[in-house]
Amino acid sequence: MKDAIVNFKTDPKLKVKAQIRAKKLGISLSMVLNDSLREFAEGKAISIDFPAEPMTPRLEKLIKQVEVEIARGEVSPAFDADDIEGMKRWLESNDD
Repeated sequence: MKDAIVNFKTDPKLKVKAQIRAKKLGISLSMVLNDSLREFAEGKAISIDFPAEPMTPRLEKLIKQVEVEIARGEVSPAFDADDIEGMKRWLESNDD
């Protein structure tokens, strides 16, 4: 089997911590990375944590508006997916 070399950038401290953990488990870091890459390629589960984006002032304003509308009861009640007639009645009764 020919090996392909994959280069990627990572935090040096993270690399050292991963190498230490792999060594404690008696495996190489390459083995850990190969297994992760294989699972990703085969469409199996993968976990990636993305940092939360801070809310913009516009988004904060929109959320406040929605909260006021909810408090006033200006939102639709929940309907079953097959209750089309109930949805129509609610919409028609709330026509402005």
